[in-house]
Amino acid sequence: MDTLDKIDLKILRIMQNNSKLTTKELAQQVNLSTTPVFERLKRLESEGYIKKYVAILDADKLNCGFIVFCSVKLKRVNREIASDFIRVIQDIPEVSECYNISGEYDYLLKIHAPDMKYYQAFILNVLGTIDSLGSLTSTFVMAEVKHNYGISI
Repeated sequence: MDTLDKIDLKILRIMQNNSKLTTKELAQQVNLSTTPVFERLKRLESEGYIKKYVAILDADKLNCGFIVFCSVKLKRVNREIASDFIRVIQDIPEVSECYNISGEYDYLLKIHAPDMKYYQAFILNVLGTIDSLGSLTSTFVMAEVKHNYGISI
C-alpha cells in the first residue's frame, strides 16, 4: 500500500461501493479530471488492487438462498492431497468460497443451495465422493446479520 495516496484510497472506497460509475462520475467525486482518474484506475487494476468487477446477485431470487458453512477435515494432509482437494473444490459451482483454515478443520466452505434436501444430496453425491475427505460439519445460516462486500480501507 506504499504506492497509494489519499486519492487512490478514495477511488478504491468509491469503486467498491459502486463500480458502475463512469470515469467522469468518479472524477467528479475525487475532484480530478477524467484523464488522471482513468490512468489511476488502470494502474490500480494492473497492480492488482482491483481484481475484477462483479454484479452482486440476489441468492434468494435465484433459488440459492440456503447458505451452509461446511467445515472439512481431510483424512491426511500433504501438498498433493491438498492440491487435489483444492482442484476438485474449484470445479463445484455450489461452493462460492473456500478457505484453508487452522484449527480442528482444514477447510471452510461456503455453499449455496436451494434447500436442505438439495444440500443433503449434495453432501452424498458431490462432497461425499471426494476421496481425501475425512469428515465434515455443517452449520446452517438462519439469517444474515451483516455482509459487507468491501474491505475497510
